[in-house]
Amino acid sequence: MNAPSPSSGWDAAGFHASVQAALDTFLDAQVDGLAELGPDAARLLAEARAAVTGGKRLRAAFCYWGFRAVREPADEQALVRACAALELLHASALVHDDYMDASDTRRGRPATHRTFESQHRSAGWRGDPVQYGAAAAILLGDLLLAWSDQMLRRCGLPADDVTRALELFDLCRSEVIAGQFLDVSVQARGRADVDTAMTVLRFKSAKYSIQRPLHIGAALAGADEGTMTVLGGFGLPLGEAFQLRDDLLGVFGDPHVTGKPAGDDLVEGKRTVLVALALDSAGRDEAVLLDASLGTALSAAQVDRLREVIDDSGAQAQVEEVIGALSDRALQALQGARIDERARLVLGELAAAATQRAG
Repeated sequence: MNAPSPSSGWDAAGFHASVQAALDTFLDAQVDGLAELGPDAARLLAEARAAVTGGKRLRAAFCYWGFRAVREPADEQALVRACAALELLHASALVHDDYMDASDTRRGRPATHRTFESQHRSAGWRGDPVQYGAAAAILLGDLLLAWSDQMLRRCGLPADDVTRALELFDLCRSEVIAGQFLDVSVQARGRADVDTAMTVLRFKSAKYSIQRPLHIGAALAGADEGTMTVLGGFGLPLGEAFQLRDDLLGVFGDPHVTGKPAGDDLVEGKRTVLVALALDSAGRDEAVLLDASLGTALSAAQVDRLREVIDDSGAQAQVEEVIGALSDRALQALQGARIDERARLVLGELAAAATQRAG
């Protein structure tokens, strides 16, 4: 991938801080609104703060530069609030995803359902602590999802632009939820060919992570259909490359960088493109071992053996090649787009960050 050199001068750290500040301000308002519910609401809001703290702010950044690709904002803070709404959506998806995948950690801390499960046990309450944790995670994820809509609607940008963006936001939420259901259905069936795995990848992650945030930002700026199409042509292959990188990290990533246990996707039984390619290409015995091991409790030695099977099959190298090809396609679309030149530079930098990351 021939990514542009980082030369835009964009203050990414400053943007991340402004998004966090917008989220903190929004949650401060929710504290006041729910104060009469007492300490239980306070615990729920504390976990909401944890859920929206940290992360790469990828979706907010693509939304922001989707807007900036079209024009300069008249109200910078209103635009940041709109972008931050996508981080509430992302937090909602992660809370639900961690529960559905029975994940223990997220970003190096206990997953939401595990946090509330632990609180139940520590307090010695009645009932099942696991069920309590599940209920709390479902409710917090739902709350974050509702708040994402509220934050975008009330961001302060012109109402007509927000209405147009909300149509895409609705589509984004429908796509990611349906994509998530396809993912859990594929895992339940215990099989997925490469085409099915790519469909899951496209709708569960690629569109919602990059393409739709770009579209939402551009819609807020009043972009015409031609610009929306060009940005989509950049965003979709880039989103696919981003998720393929994530799939590699889910098997081969360093837990100290990813914040997830080694080989977490194997333990969770993820039927990713990487796994589908490995099952197609591995020897019979190795394919049987990999297929039977997915979704089971695995020791470190067993994870290492499955990594070896995947690597020896050539699947890891194949996925790296596809990431490169998709990234090149995205950058070609970006170079041909009639957009703001600084936005083109930053979007190129973001493309490199999304596909060449270690965590």
